[in-house]
Amino acid sequence: MGPAGPQTASQAEVVVPRIKSAKKRMRQTRAHTVHNRTQRSQLRTAIKRVRSAATAADAAKEYAEAVKIIDRAGRKNLIHHNAADRQKSRLARVVEGKKA
Repeated sequence: MGPAGPQTASQAEVVVPRIKSAKKRMRQTRAHTVHNRTQRSQLRTAIKRVRSAATAADAAKEYAEAVKIIDRAGRKNLIHHNAADRQKSRLARVVEGKKA
């Protein structure tokens, strides 16, 4: 709490970098954030498609696509590589469950 009382999100001070390298880092962070948001969205969508597939054949097809996206996300550090492996394992069990 500041001297004028609690601040809301709209009243919070905006940090403006003065140093050239800090300005560049801020630009890079904004660009990476936008890119990562789209990649994370594609990842989540691929996972949902596997889980919501109606038939075992559809699930297997969607699983193959999801594995590519999950592996790429793990490789690029969008998610931790162990989290990527865990997601693939869980989805594989979902696909096997649909076959039975």
